[in-house]
Amino acid sequence: MLKVYLSGEIHTDWREKIIAGAAGLDVSFDSPVTDHVASDDCGVAILGAEPDKFWHDRKGAQINAIRTRKGIADADVVVVRFGDQYKQWNAAFDAGYAAALGKSLIILHGGDHAHALKEVDAAALAVASEPAQVVEILRYVLTGALE
Repeated sequence: MLKVYLSGEIHTDWREKIIAGAAGLDVSFDSPVTDHVASDDCGVAILGAEPDKFWHDRKGAQINAIRTRKGIADADVVVVRFGDQYKQWNAAFDAGYAAALGKSLIILHGGDHAHALKEVDAAALAVASEPAQVVEILRYVLTGALE
């Protein structure tokens, strides 16, 4: 079974498209918590309230980092999506962490980010622009066949 970690942007349905497209393939998926409130508030919910927003966010980020690092370390392939909105610093970290661990890395983004992400793209084994392309990469890796 191929273990795939889906990291990055949480505002579109790209994960669902990949998971649905990979139905029938011998692949399992993991990802960060994509519920914004749960992700942001996990630290204070578990470790206690923080009056300062900096420490509130930091507690959550550190607990989320435990989950993310474990997911990336356990994965065979890491897919990192950079969306059109927001600055996704965590996605850039995840890509660098996966590359440093020697993970097979697929970067997913639109053409508008090609220049800004050229160094991130250079660390990847594939750069896709659509979730369907990621599915086809996974299919080819698992079966050696083109559809």
